[in-house]
Amino acid sequence: MEIEKKDIRALTKDQLRDFFKANGDQAFRGNQVYEWLWNKGAHSFDDMTNVAKSTREMLDKNFVINHIKVDQMQRSSDGTVKNAVRLHDGLVVESVLIPTETRTTACVSSQVGCSLDCNFCATARLKRMRNLNPDEIYDQVIAIDKESRLYHGHPLSNIVFMGMGEPLMNYNNVIKAIDKITSPEGLGMSPKRITVSTSGIPKMIKKMADDEVKFKLAVSLHSAIDEIRSKIMPFSENFPLKDLKEALQYWYAKTKSKITYEYVVWKDINDNKASIDALVKFCKFAPCKVNLIEYNPIDDGEFQQASEESINAYIRALEANDIVVKVRRSRGKDIDAACGQLANKEA
Repeated sequence: MEIEKKDIRALTKDQLRDFFKANGDQAFRGNQVYEWLWNKGAHSFDDMTNVAKSTREMLDKNFVINHIKVDQMQRSSDGTVKNAVRLHDGLVVESVLIPTETRTTACVSSQVGCSLDCNFCATARLKRMRNLNPDEIYDQVIAIDKESRLYHGHPLSNIVFMGMGEPLMNYNNVIKAIDKITSPEGLGMSPKRITVSTSGIPKMIKKMADDEVKFKLAVSLHSAIDEIRSKIMPFSENFPLKDLKEALQYWYAKTKSKITYEYVVWKDINDNKASIDALVKFCKFAPCKVNLIEYNPIDDGEFQQASEESINAYIRALEANDIVVKVRRSRGKDIDAACGQLANKEA
């Protein structure tokens, strides 16, 4: 019976060095291979052209590289690119490249499916199959960086964890992926260009603050009234707004990092004065900005995009209270570039 080979990217650099020493080679070979795996994004051992053939054969005998494969790529007329990404076990997740005039943003997935039950979200209708490994998250970013260079002439500039899954329910792997993305041995991207978007899990927000993470935080809020929010996101009954607020106060006290609220206005759900007033009040405890997001309906059900008049009412109220607000228009409509929790969005 053939023994299943371990994915070599599960090894640290020190473990790779130790492997080579244990096999009668020099430790520096581990550094060489590590660079190929992460900085150069090698898909196979044969890609490692400055490594001896006998060494590559030894690696192939002992390990695999479970690299992702972009199964299907769709390009929108507005420059948005949607990837259907096949994992080594045949499961599929999505990632999206979102361009603007000044930058390109990768919207990446952290789980196959999602264990939360947000009623407006297409991903929530999929059973959570498993968490993504750090290398699978990293590979999505590498693929989009290549597409950014190919189609837009410059490297990827920003990353948002807003694809399939709840990032804070795969916290350790997300953090490991971000460590690789920001490392000089990986992509060397500034953590300030990375945003992790959560549906709002208070204890994990506090953990991020305690871990002194350097990336940005976005919260899918959608209502500052518990009764309405729990209809939109039923799981939030376990995380009432007072607990979320306390966690975000803790976050800001520890990090001094401004909070972003992602907020969709839906017709006959939160397009009323009480909802506007509640959001304004909720925003005042810490510096923040609000992204009002255009919604792409996933069916003909109760969640439908609110009128421009309703959106403008939110904008007027927020601006009157000196709260930064931006409207994020849907991208990639002609390819249905749905991006996780909130259909489509720019970072």
